Amino acid sequence: MTVYQLAIRCFEIVLLAIALGLFIPISVFFVECIAALFSQHQTECKDALVSQPRVDVLVPAHNEAAGISATLQSLLPQLSEQDRPIVIADNCDDETAAVAQKAGTTAISRYDPQHMGKGYALDYGLQYIATNPPEVVVMVDADCIVHPGAIARIACLAKATVRPIQAVYLLTPPPNPEPKELVSALAFMVKNLVRPTGLKQLGLPCLLTGTGMAFPWSVIQKVSLASGNIVEDMQLAVDLAIAGYSPQFCLDAQVTGVFPQQQHAANSQRTRWEHGYLQIMLTQIPRLLRASIHQKRFDLLAIALDLCVPPLSLLVMMWATAIGGAALAGGLGTSWLPTILLAMEGLLIFTSIVAAWSKFGRANFPVQTMFAVPLYILRKIPLYLAFLVQPQTKWIRTQRDSVTEK
Repeated sequence: MTVYQLAIRCFEIVLLAIALGLFIPISVFFVECIAALFSQHQTECKDALVSQPRVDVLVPAHNEAAGISATLQSLLPQLSEQDRPIVIADNCDDETAAVAQKAGTTAISRYDPQHMGKGYALDYGLQYIATNPPEVVVMVDADCIVHPGAIARIACLAKATVRPIQAVYLLTPPPNPEPKELVSALAFMVKNLVRPTGLKQLGLPCLLTGTGMAFPWSVIQKVSLASGNIVEDMQLAVDLAIAGYSPQFCLDAQVTGVFPQQQHAANSQRTRWEHGYLQIMLTQIPRLLRASIHQKRFDLLAIALDLCVPPLSLLVMMWATAIGGAALAGGLGTSWLPTILLAMEGLLIFTSIVAAWSKFGRANFPVQTMFAVPLYILRKIPLYLAFLVQPQTKWIRTQRDSVTEK
């Protein structure tokens, strides 16, 4: 065998390994999206709604004076006299605490500039309520609108199942959105609604998404939230799952936020989310796999497989690069097998996205949104290159736009 033939054979093996490696996240993505097509709306925990647990709602807030009123206006009518809404004004230099108190909540202030982040704020709130703990703790971000009935539904389900519960968390595009904002909202919907719905349909747990979460007190006190992790919700989901409390998705409850309209704020938020997600993938998938084997639990394997699906734009980018390289190599004389496998995987991605849009997004996202996907992906290349050079590891608050109750 000549050196050229040896090089060709090695290149074929590399391309085939890439194709097989991509098959795992793509097939998981496909199964989740297709399973979601068969979901049917049904009210959960009907009996438990008759006797609701006592709830404390923690609202971590860092300089949220401008927008927190709308959040509290959507939240407070859902609470009974026995429930406690508690705003944690975390390292604030504005009137967040005063606004929260005026709205009728308990406001506690925390000052520790050396330990910034939502995880530290929530841990402070948990310590505050520990002397008189509720049955269920609910966590809501200070820039979200809580839809009617959401608190009761996730709280009662948390009590009934003794598991963490995640509500549907969606972002609303701004008025007169640009195509890239619609694509971003569609990708967010696929991640936070479609895929968790598919997992629920399969009887599998989901990840936590940061707001609209309910935890039995007996469960949340078993883990520590005091960290500056930039995606503390995903880390919390992994920690709780390994401890024996895998989160469950609740389709009956919803919270919504709004995409930042300022470009710098939107880029900052996107960088934090996606860099954090990639860091969690690299560090927590091996941990979940080891725990799955050690504890002999399939649900941990399912969470690991769900985590192995990268952000949708990155998944499409990786696939497009791989099939482009495989097709070029095939034209130069290598095997066409990797190209054929990658073409099949591309069909799975396309089918998944179309299926998700047809069932969950048709009313809000015109079909023209799909045509903006390639440009949206190209714009995110610098974000992923930045992860390779200098990944974001510190929590940085996203500059807010005000939210309005709907």
